[in-house]
Amino acid sequence: MAGNSDPLSPRAKLAVTAGKAVAAASRAAGRGSGSVIGGRVALKLDPDLLARLAQHLDVILVSATNGKTTTTRLIAEALRAAGPVVSNALGANMPAGITSALAGGSDARYAVIEVDEKYLAGVARDTDPKAIALLNLSRDQLDRAAETRMLAEHWREGLAGSKSVVIANADDPLVVWAASSSPNVVWVAAGQMWKDDAWSCPSCGGVMQRPGDDWFCGECGFRRPTPSWALDGDHVLDPHGSAWPIHLQLPGRANKANAASSAAVAAVFGVPPQVALERMYQVQAVAGRYDVVQFMQRDLRLLLAKNPAGWLETFSLIDPPPTPVILSVNARGADGTDTSWLWDVDYTRLSGHPIFVIGDRKLDLAVRLEVANQTFQVCENLDQAVQIAPPGRIEVIANYTAFQDLRRRVGN
Repeated sequence: MAGNSDPLSPRAKLAVTAGKAVAAASRAAGRGSGSVIGGRVALKLDPDLLARLAQHLDVILVSATNGKTTTTRLIAEALRAAGPVVSNALGANMPAGITSALAGGSDARYAVIEVDEKYLAGVARDTDPKAIALLNLSRDQLDRAAETRMLAEHWREGLAGSKSVVIANADDPLVVWAASSSPNVVWVAAGQMWKDDAWSCPSCGGVMQRPGDDWFCGECGFRRPTPSWALDGDHVLDPHGSAWPIHLQLPGRANKANAASSAAVAAVFGVPPQVALERMYQVQAVAGRYDVVQFMQRDLRLLLAKNPAGWLETFSLIDPPPTPVILSVNARGADGTDTSWLWDVDYTRLSGHPIFVIGDRKLDLAVRLEVANQTFQVCENLDQAVQIAPPGRIEVIANYTAFQDLRRRVGN
């Protein structure tokens, strides 16, 4: 670990103080956590602040289209076995939010930082991370993010020759291609349920062959690397072939995959898999995701799903029919304003569930469900949907801003 012999310059200290003051004012005004506006102000006063704050920390970056907030939490829990951790646990994952998080961690040894896919290369350049975890790349926010192969290209260029240990999902061809430019990669067989973004080879454009769990390009020979870590049912297999049970309160296969990647990251810092996986049991919910809340005398489980890959994983963990399901979709700035991705989601998986549709773009979703031959009701709001839903716990699935709206409504 780097020593803290180089304290912050007067300018950096001023930037941190100003950022914290602005963040506090934003919170007092009821405008959220204030971390983004505070970070923006701090970076204006000292553009090198992120690099200065990171210099005495062992930095771990986590990037992906799906699972980065949860994986960041799991890694942070695991690494607390080895020392104090600072993290952007609320998911403010662009440079301003990351700067705010690090400014609050003066006594930390580790920084576990979630990074938006578009900003990974720049944040890695500023923070000189010891480890970078790459989980998946899939289509998301089509109007804002580049097409997935372009993002993979951006990652690949940013990681070329990096000194970081890259912990990467061997089952996602786009991630493998991006990580292959790095000299030090730990491959994890974390699985990939959604495959529709990697039918063509990212290296040459040829057609991907996908026999069983394997994949390779029949034209250029680009292929799945041999993983040293693997998710195997309810266990993580380590590089020595030992199987460690996964202890999680979070539901679903996707979170077991996140735990496998997190155990591989923790091992880089000397935390044994058994210790890492036991510590992950502490995580019950992540920024409200998976929380079961009481609302209008009913139990609602809140589930976030932002893109086709996320919806597919979420459908696999909801209670079986006839459990009622409320779906809420918005298309505001933070969601991406293009809702064409709804057509990539297989809504026939909801057959047998009573479905209720809310949100800004409820009519877009209604058309999609109509085409999928699903029976559903369009409702004005959450209250109406809960009122008319049949008995039992209700699964509520929402995309990003719709999820925030729901949390405010149920007081979560």
